[in-house]
Amino acid sequence: MSTPNMHTPTPGGNGKGPSAPLPPMKGRPPMGGMIGRGGPMAMMKGETARDFKGTMRKLIAYLGPHRIATLVVLVLSMASTVFSIFGPKILGQATTKLFEGVMGQIAGTGSGIDFNAIGQILLTALGLYVLSAILAYVQGWVMSGVSVQVTYRLRRDIAEKINRMPLRYFDGTNHGEILSRITNDVDTVNQTLSQSLSQIITSVTTVVGVLIMMISISWQMTLVALLIIPLSLVIVQFIVSRSQRYFRQQQDYLGHVNGHIEEMFGGHVEVKAFNAEKRSIDRFSSLNATLYNTAWKSQFLSGIMMPMMGFVGNLGYVGVVILGSYLAVRNLITLGDIQAFIQYVRSFTQPITQLANISNVLQQTAAAAERVFEFLGEEEEVPEAENPIVLSHVEGRVEFQNVSFGYTPEKMVIKNFSTKVEPGMRVAIVGPTGAGKTTLVKLLMRFYDVNSGAILIDGHDIRNFRRADLRCMFGMVLQDTWLFNGTIMENIRYGSDQASDEEVIAAARAAHADYFIRSLPGGYQMVLNEETSNISAGQKQLITIARAFLNNPAMLILDEATSSVDTHTELLIQQAMRNLMRGRTSFIIAHRLSTIRDADWILVVNEGDIVEQGTHDALLAKGGFYAELYNSQFIPVEAV
Repeated sequence: MSTPNMHTPTPGGNGKGPSAPLPPMKGRPPMGGMIGRGGPMAMMKGETARDFKGTMRKLIAYLGPHRIATLVVLVLSMASTVFSIFGPKILGQATTKLFEGVMGQIAGTGSGIDFNAIGQILLTALGLYVLSAILAYVQGWVMSGVSVQVTYRLRRDIAEKINRMPLRYFDGTNHGEILSRITNDVDTVNQTLSQSLSQIITSVTTVVGVLIMMISISWQMTLVALLIIPLSLVIVQFIVSRSQRYFRQQQDYLGHVNGHIEEMFGGHVEVKAFNAEKRSIDRFSSLNATLYNTAWKSQFLSGIMMPMMGFVGNLGYVGVVILGSYLAVRNLITLGDIQAFIQYVRSFTQPITQLANISNVLQQTAAAAERVFEFLGEEEEVPEAENPIVLSHVEGRVEFQNVSFGYTPEKMVIKNFSTKVEPGMRVAIVGPTGAGKTTLVKLLMRFYDVNSGAILIDGHDIRNFRRADLRCMFGMVLQDTWLFNGTIMENIRYGSDQASDEEVIAAARAAHADYFIRSLPGGYQMVLNEETSNISAGQKQLITIARAFLNNPAMLILDEATSSVDTHTELLIQQAMRNLMRGRTSFIIAHRLSTIRDADWILVVNEGDIVEQGTHDALLAKGGFYAELYNSQFIPVEAV
């Protein structure tokens, strides 16, 4: 969507008008990131996926281009864990040497403590731990790079997807929900990839390696240690089964809260103007209370996982110490092996606890990824024509052939609409609110596709043009102005990004905007704030009109383009518009019928049908629906 001078909603705005790529928003953090960014685990509690396996397969597919780096991470993580696993066994040998030396001195049968042997053992253990730390650092560095690249691809794909989505999707979707997916949900996936993935590998390797080392020391003590696993699984299942119901709700209501906040900040002027602060706060309180309840319950249930697993681990620890003491008294095991085994018990229960916690994290990550993939899988616009038509010269002949359209299949807005517009004609479209005036323009620009019939430009169906080529034929000035956070020069140049400063100033002069721009602090370099509230509504209208002048399109669409200016400026703009429209096919949507008296042709639309058409004088003389509309605007107040 690339029409340069069209009205484009700001992110999360009210969704009015056609959609187009946004220019860089300077100093504008995403509103969707306002909630739920309190730390690495802030987004990882309270959610589960409907299709865990399918979502994880899609996420693994995103890791495909990084399979070599992921394999390196796997190898490094396992190697780092294996080296650290040997540490307690070696340290146990040092303890045994020390114990034997002390006992030999006491019995008078030995030569004392062999500090050289103990020193060699300690140096070996130190070397293993240092090597393990280095490998862990390298794998963490590699995995961080992979997770960031996957996150970049996800956000890039979402951004590209947004530009391929039909406008009807945004009509029915809260913008905060979309922002939540591109910020919070993608952050959740990033955090899991950078932290939990390598932790899974480390934990599994630790469990297997430690189990082997424990069996090599004492199978009896290993059996006692293993008794804690069934009990741990029972506790994990008990907690997880009761926390599932709160999982999805938290992320959903996080999106609702984000959307409400974004909308209230984006429309805070309207909220204050209608004294709606209390309603806004009440709505936020309701959403936030629901979010609080679901988040508290899910986080509480997730939070008791670690203490419960720690308690079970301590039970196994006590059992191992009792049995180890008995075996040592009977000289069936050395003191160093008992020390090593106790360390292994600690090392054994910790990764099991981590795996239990990570299983919950993976569920929540899958839910976040599922929301992202749901958006990426939404139905897109109708694909571009395989062999698009490219016109070297646009004459501006437009024809509607039996066009029918409805935003929903149940309610048709345009019904069997037909008309022909010759090149260079100024066509006014008038009618009551909701009659279908703006809808005609949206169909003409192909923001929506017709349900039946066809729209032709120079004899070619608009569906046979590339959307970008089609929209470049038009210049639009809408009643609802759209400007972005940047200089006035940048806002006008949005109509043609290759225009020079002189061309921008000439366009502003043509739109009668130059005089007020030069009176502002900084002139053309004045920076408009995020809400463009540092200039008046009329001044914003003039800037958007200057943008249309700069674009110099083949056809024009004007939707009550002078609605926000004073009477004197309106007369000047109408004169400038007449100059701009000369030789161009122009569609003028008017609510004030006095502004379109000199139109070449007037289409009177009512309930989606053209009920009348002709010149202003002919339609007045006819005394029909147009005459009734026109005369109603001049009825004295006393007569109403």
